[in-house]
Amino acid sequence: MQAIYPLTLAAILFAVCVYGALARRNAVAVLMAIELLLNAVNLNLVTFSSLLRDQYGMGQVFTIFLITVAAAETGLGLAIVLLLYRNRGTAAIDDARELGEDGALGLKRVPPQGDGDGTGANADTNADSAPTTAARTPKAVTK
Repeated sequence: MQAIYPLTLAAILFAVCVYGALARRNAVAVLMAIELLLNAVNLNLVTFSSLLRDQYGMGQVFTIFLITVAAAETGLGLAIVLLLYRNRGTAAIDDARELGEDGALGLKRVPPQGDGDGTGANADTNADSAPTTAARTPKAVTK
């Protein structure tokens, strides 16, 4: 078997997918590009397994494992994208950069108690006072 054709196809598919993953701003398009990238790797695994005439078919075994990992990645990635879309109203990756900031997912910050300079009745060093660290309360999910 000539390996040049499937390896060339896999290389072209890999290059297109890398471009698609880096250039797209929509999270769903990026996930699709990553899935195609994994398919290019699968094509390489099967091609080299066939080329080397592996007795145990390890290329096919690794491909099955990679398909399983890709399915799990797709489920988790789509769950994250749906959560992002539900909270932001868009699936743009640029908007996902603010997820760590206050209010990004509908979380409220409780203001610290005390006079703010660490001294006084509600200071952190006072053992009988409540802690002054900010607590996050999740937004209620309604169906």
